[in-house]
Amino acid sequence: MSKLPNKTDVILIGAGVMSATLGALLKELAPEWEIKVFEKLTSAGEESSNEWNNAGTGHSALCELNYTTEKSDGSIDISKAVKINEQFQLSRQFWSYLVKSNLIRNPEDFIMPIPHMSLVQGEKDVTFLKKRLEALSKSPLFQGMEYSENPEKLKEWMPLIMEERTSTEPMAATKIDSGTDVNFGALTRMLFDYLKTKNVEMNYNHGVKDIKRTSNGLWEVKVHDMNSGKIENHTAKFVFIGAGGASLPLLQKTGIPESKQIGGFPVSGLFMVCNNPEVIERHHAKVYGKAKVGAPPMSVPHLDTRFIDNKKSLLFGPFAGFSPKFLKTGSNLDLIGSVKPNNLFTMLAAGMKEMSLTKYLIQQVLLSNEKRLEELREFIPTAKLEDWDVVIAGQRVQVIKDTEAGGKGTLQFGTEVVTASDGTIAALLGASPGASTAVHVMLEVLEKCFPKNMKNWQGKVKEMIPSYGLSLSDQPELFRELHQSTAETLGLVKKKETSDHSNKVGTEVYS
Repeated sequence: MSKLPNKTDVILIGAGVMSATLGALLKELAPEWEIKVFEKLTSAGEESSNEWNNAGTGHSALCELNYTTEKSDGSIDISKAVKINEQFQLSRQFWSYLVKSNLIRNPEDFIMPIPHMSLVQGEKDVTFLKKRLEALSKSPLFQGMEYSENPEKLKEWMPLIMEERTSTEPMAATKIDSGTDVNFGALTRMLFDYLKTKNVEMNYNHGVKDIKRTSNGLWEVKVHDMNSGKIENHTAKFVFIGAGGASLPLLQKTGIPESKQIGGFPVSGLFMVCNNPEVIERHHAKVYGKAKVGAPPMSVPHLDTRFIDNKKSLLFGPFAGFSPKFLKTGSNLDLIGSVKPNNLFTMLAAGMKEMSLTKYLIQQVLLSNEKRLEELREFIPTAKLEDWDVVIAGQRVQVIKDTEAGGKGTLQFGTEVVTASDGTIAALLGASPGASTAVHVMLEVLEKCFPKNMKNWQGKVKEMIPSYGLSLSDQPELFRELHQSTAETLGLVKKKETSDHSNKVGTEVYS
């Protein structure tokens, strides 16, 4: 491949976890390829991947109730939960490979074990949770999950939540100890530190201004060097746009047909962060509740133990908000600038459809700290306002597009990859589960953009990610083996605990 000035093999736009993951995969699969990274901020992992800008949950559907839905016949659909869990297992396997190969070190700096719990209140939701457990128990991916309605057992699991609780409504929870807290900011920085040792060129304070196709089929990326003020042009055979909320406007600049009729709706977030060490020490879990009726999926309330800079923290949220910016560091003109003739009617249709979301966001924006405390007290009845600070979390841009199922202007919740038909450029759009499934998403990019290479790369991919191309849900023995081995490598369990792995599935605890 050519080594002409400003010409490279791969350009990665944005120094977040997605670009870091794709770069790490490519450097293992094609070490001779030259890669350049352009990031407008001063360092890696400072926007969506930053530890304060996301929930830090290793999303594997162990506690997130919005990944299991109740069908019209009353049964529980677990297909999305299984899919997300399997995708997270790919991430665990790749991270384990990197640790075993000494490409990254000290996994405890980015991943920690933490119980994942689901908590519901009221007869209807208690029934739902019990049915959810029964459905999940049919899959080996959810082994070790316990259920209880017993107040004493719930006090044992989550003392802070149960203290001085006076409600007479029935409550129930599930608990599984194999959950994780992931510091995606720390992971991103580790991956880029590794990539620098592989001669990947990192360009910080470099903002991408334009992307266009050249006459010889390459992609030309126009970059503003904010240190020198110069405009540079770089060309590559392949470009990946992993710029968080800024991915949509950059994708639009490419002019590829696949970028048409796609819009974006920005949603900001707030978390309450506990500043009282005594309160922080009394909770040790990620506890997810159920979104209120009419609230969007991204509003699921959760009380999270977090490990940031090796320090235990406690966060509650998210509280949604609205800002026209597509990034925290973006412009107030981002939203209006993303409206083009080809997506105008898609955006207008979404505006008409999503009046309830608009109303919800307005209500959230107007919440006072006292009102936020009221919501927190649904989780922690004894919560005091002086023990909690408010932090602004990251901006997320929800994809709007025309779909067969939802019609024109359908708001999408999730992560989506858009690629050109010839596979020379790809962009990542959307939000949760995002970072947790980064390895799966980047493998999808490689499959779509490098199908011929992937045939030759199969052996190496399987070495790094043993369950690639397989369904772990259909192979319980393989799942248990890989889950245990990755847990040991990542320091999630002690190695002496390798024998007699727990097989309790759907255990009901009433003691």
